[in-house]
Amino acid sequence: MANIIERIGKPTLLMSHNKTLAAQLYSELKNFFPDNAVEYFVSYFDYYQPEAYIPRSDTYIEKDSSVNDEIERLRLSTMGSLITREDVIVVASVSCIYGLGSPEDYQNMMLPVRAGDELDREEFLAGLVSLMFERNDIAFSRGQFRVRGDVVEVHPAYLEDTAIRVEFFGDEVERISEIDALTGNRIDILDSHTFFPAKQFVTDKDKLNQAIHDIKKECAERVNWFEEKGKLIEAQRIRMRTDFDIEMMQEMGFCQGIENYSRHLTGRDPGARPYTLLDFFPDDYLLLMDESHVSVPQVGGMFEGDKSRKTTLVDHGFRLPSALDNRPLKFAEFMEVTGRRVYVSATPGPFEFINSRPDNKKYIPWKRGELSAAQALKKIRKHIHTSGADEDIDDFDVHAAGTNLVVEQIIRPTGLLDPILTLKPLKGQIDTTIDMCRARVEKNERILVTTLTKKTAEDLSEYLQETGLRVRYIHSDVGAIERVEILRSLRAAEIDVLVGINLLREGLDLPEVSLVCILDADKEGFLRNETALIQTAGRAARHVDGECVIFCDVVTDSIQALIDITEYRRARQLEHNEKHGITPQGVVRAVQESLSQHQSNKETADELNQGLVASDQESYNVVNVISELEEEMREAAAKLEFERAAHLRDQIKQLQQEIEK
Repeated sequence: MANIIERIGKPTLLMSHNKTLAAQLYSELKNFFPDNAVEYFVSYFDYYQPEAYIPRSDTYIEKDSSVNDEIERLRLSTMGSLITREDVIVVASVSCIYGLGSPEDYQNMMLPVRAGDELDREEFLAGLVSLMFERNDIAFSRGQFRVRGDVVEVHPAYLEDTAIRVEFFGDEVERISEIDALTGNRIDILDSHTFFPAKQFVTDKDKLNQAIHDIKKECAERVNWFEEKGKLIEAQRIRMRTDFDIEMMQEMGFCQGIENYSRHLTGRDPGARPYTLLDFFPDDYLLLMDESHVSVPQVGGMFEGDKSRKTTLVDHGFRLPSALDNRPLKFAEFMEVTGRRVYVSATPGPFEFINSRPDNKKYIPWKRGELSAAQALKKIRKHIHTSGADEDIDDFDVHAAGTNLVVEQIIRPTGLLDPILTLKPLKGQIDTTIDMCRARVEKNERILVTTLTKKTAEDLSEYLQETGLRVRYIHSDVGAIERVEILRSLRAAEIDVLVGINLLREGLDLPEVSLVCILDADKEGFLRNETALIQTAGRAARHVDGECVIFCDVVTDSIQALIDITEYRRARQLEHNEKHGITPQGVVRAVQESLSQHQSNKETADELNQGLVASDQESYNVVNVISELEEEMREAAAKLEFERAAHLRDQIKQLQQEIEK
């Protein structure tokens, strides 16, 4: 992906299906492109309870949220970079298809200041207020400014630890400096600086006045409609809610839930698609969809869920009908506003294959059941270009608009082959699994076993432990931090066998695992479909002696698809290895340090679960430890190390509970 970005040289959007993976991609791309504007755009809510109404119990749930200031800063930085720079790479979640303010309004409201310009101080302050900055001469933080005579210090919401000092001499800008926001010490002298809006939803005064006029008109029409239907409570409710919001916008320029009026604020027609982050990109930008077999359906599922909740609010007078236009993009709209797309996945779905055929110039919908991924792959195999480890994609013209192509990058430079597939009967699958596990343990190798239910995973783990194997299980009821610890302990040989269900798939990189056992593989369904089987078997693809054992009595279509793709990939890799004289080599990767801090000489499995914070000294000040951990937690969050931050949070809670006891 990094090479494609470099070759095309255009602003790029890299979409990921979850925040944690997005954070990893963001960190890696910053290392690949140190001179580019690599940005991070995900939902800025640590906690979000959407506004909702439950008619059956007459329960109204008010919107409640907790905004992560650091992520909000990164979002604002993204918007600013896209408007002012060409070398932008944005790593984003599905949040990028949700409504934002108009990029035109955002750009028009920018406030450029240059040293030597004639500019009245009061005019400058008024400009900052129009950009939604707040004046605070005491507690100076992001999105605020303070005034000290002819010196104005502004802390832009998109800057982390620095602020901008603008010094006036009469009606002239005498000097512009970059300063440390905490100490006020000067860092650098600037020739100019452009201030961006402090909020994501902004509009100029004329548009705001017009929007208020349109909102009043819609409210009057809605009140009349409710009264004609005899719904007097709903009529009174929408009138009071709208009047209050209008007063807040007139006095403060902002109101709670202002995004619900985005259609009026941006001047869009009813039903028109909202402005999103995609509108901040130029027309020729590149879209990379990582793990596309997950991210594509995720984009397609956002609209209907949002519509269902808001329709109930509109029908009962909590919101105006225009609130329905504050929504994520429909899938067809998403496809219209994205031009060059690269789907990246080890298991692409039928949609990706169908829409990557060279003879297709327009987006083709796909309905479940029409064509499997394996069937789609067979249909277009002749169009596939396979890229070797030492060859360039010479016939892939990345600059040609409208070029559709499927590229298989299945050749590993290490020469590693896809795991050997072995089919065994269901009868005696547990005893067979135990024997195979013991053989691998003797060679200091690790094993993954996948089951169909949580109960089976737990019972099997207990049974395997009784046979003398060191086993743990992992499923959705196991906390995220504990999952990380369990995976680390598997790599560190503290356990030998890991039993799981659906978590042993995408993104799991365990080089020490040489054997994957898939129990009840012929029970066709979500956990045993083509994608699930390929992804699960791939966990053994990092080991030279990788093997996947499939327990089944019937070879289902999904199992056959796994067999076909594995044989094809092994044949291509073997051919490449023989041609270049490559001997397969296993992946070697250091085991990460444990997130837990254990008491010395007590590194047992129980401690691994509890993750206690302890001191090597006989006594220590718990309050001081909590204070230090809170500081580490904030630093981890600022570095987007969410798993470590969450682990530190759990440790803090545990210590606080000890104090209360």
